[in-house]
Amino acid sequence: MSCSKYMPAPVCLIENDENGKLHVKKEAKDILDGINEPVVVVSVVGLYRTGKSYLMNRLAVQQPGERKMHLDVVCPPHPNKKGHTLVLLDTEGLGDVAKGDSKNDGWIFCLAVLLSSTLVYNSHGTIDNTALEKLHYVAELAENIKIRSAEAEDEEDSEFVMFFPSFTWVVRDFTLDLEIDGKKVTDDDYLEFALNLKKGVGRKISDYNLPRECIKCYFPSRKCFVFPFPVTSQEDMSRLEILQDQDLAQRFLEVTVNFCDHMFVNSAVKRLKGGHIVTFSLISMFKHISDTIYVDTISSGEVPCLDNAVVVLANLENQTAVQEALKVYQRGMEEVKNTLPISIEYLTCEHQKFSSLAISEFTKRSFKDENMEYLKKLEEAVYMCYADLLEENQMASERKCRDLLKDLFADMNKRLQDGEYSQSGGYELYKSDRDAIVEQYRREPNKGVRAEAVLEEFLKEREPEANSILCMDNKLTENEKQMKKNEKATLLEQKEEEEKRIENDRMMETEKVRHEDMVKQMQEKFNKELEQRQHERDRAIESKLKEQEEMLKKGFKQKERLSGGGIFKDYVMPFLRPLVEMVPNLLMQRSMLKSLKMGLKR
Repeated sequence: MSCSKYMPAPVCLIENDENGKLHVKKEAKDILDGINEPVVVVSVVGLYRTGKSYLMNRLAVQQPGERKMHLDVVCPPHPNKKGHTLVLLDTEGLGDVAKGDSKNDGWIFCLAVLLSSTLVYNSHGTIDNTALEKLHYVAELAENIKIRSAEAEDEEDSEFVMFFPSFTWVVRDFTLDLEIDGKKVTDDDYLEFALNLKKGVGRKISDYNLPRECIKCYFPSRKCFVFPFPVTSQEDMSRLEILQDQDLAQRFLEVTVNFCDHMFVNSAVKRLKGGHIVTFSLISMFKHISDTIYVDTISSGEVPCLDNAVVVLANLENQTAVQEALKVYQRGMEEVKNTLPISIEYLTCEHQKFSSLAISEFTKRSFKDENMEYLKKLEEAVYMCYADLLEENQMASERKCRDLLKDLFADMNKRLQDGEYSQSGGYELYKSDRDAIVEQYRREPNKGVRAEAVLEEFLKEREPEANSILCMDNKLTENEKQMKKNEKATLLEQKEEEEKRIENDRMMETEKVRHEDMVKQMQEKFNKELEQRQHERDRAIESKLKEQEEMLKKGFKQKERLSGGGIFKDYVMPFLRPLVEMVPNLLMQRSMLKSLKMGLKR
């Protein structure tokens, strides 16, 4: 987020306190803390009353604001690079005779060099020896800044290049033709020509070459813009910052546009030694470094050491890198945490994934962690988070498993209260229901790492209940066994009696059949004898009738009348006598048959 909305006007970044010492303003520090993007830092320095503020206003794309003391800051959003913030540092005019503190000007120049990624030097007229001599602050950089803290170690001027920004010289109110030896040249050619060294030896030549050598050595990346007069009248020159574009010379506006375009396109993101990009946190840290390493050191009259500043900045940035990397891990694992409980395999896999992302984030932000001190701190912090998550996963798993078992055993608990297991065979029923629930529990997914342990603990807690049911079942089973034994004996007796009854019925049936057969045989014999006797009677009667008939035919009719009953006695009685004899036998046979039939019915 750009901090431009917090900064409607320039804010003082560094000024002298009441004791004359440089210090960083809290208001500016708070603004810099609000930047959360990579920054492009452009510093505009130059002699007083040379039009620096106009350049600052054009770069900031805003109306002119009141300039404060020493070093002002403006932070608009970068117009060309999305997600970047343009930090503009505007120094107070150097060489102001009213203030008369050239040493203080030198330190302000040093701070502008150290804090910026592009240094714009604004001068007036032409680039001649006088202009270069006025830029004596460049020659003093080696005296005012050390690279290493070891005093015995020699420093090469080329090493400053790793810390210093690119250099742009803006020449204002240029009236000459851009020609060298009669040939037209570019603005950059003009600058390089002005930086040519003289050959030879001697104090005069050495003094002439010194500022040129320093510029070439400290700022190998150089650019030049030559501005013509913006207006024609002196009155307009004094109010240049409030004039509208239509009031300015066309060529001046063209150069201004080219200058701003170059700054927006070619000014690089602020980097430290080793190429580390300065971001929002580094700007805030720069305040700390400026305050503690540069400003305090400068205020105390000592020479600031760049290596010390980088080390301090590295420590601060690495601490922030650890925190930001840890946040990456925590944000990723927070999503995993919302899905607890999960398997240890999945949790480990996610831990490794987000741990790798955290290390990647740390690698992007950190620098000069040569002993991997902060990487180890990150790994320790990640492991602590992982250990806490492992514990939370176990607790979540235990809670879920216990809730699941409680729900699954709810029906079984009701049956227990209803006394369904308080009967013979209840323990087997109890075990059957329990085993079915355990099987159902194990089929449930996503129970976590404590699934089996919680099940074992739960079943162990219910062991007294199971033992009580088993004991009751054993007692009820013994009684039932005795009852079953008695019932079995009774059933056996009943079976024996039934078998006897069936056997008696079978014998009686057999006897009945035999008796019926005997009666049948006697009936047949009786009928046969009766028939035979009837046949004999019929034959006797027939014989007697024939005899009577013959006697009648022979004239015995008189005799019959005389004898009266002689015929009945002599002829009828012989026929009736067998019949009379047969009647008792017939009655006796009928009585026997009747008795036999009655016996069969019984």
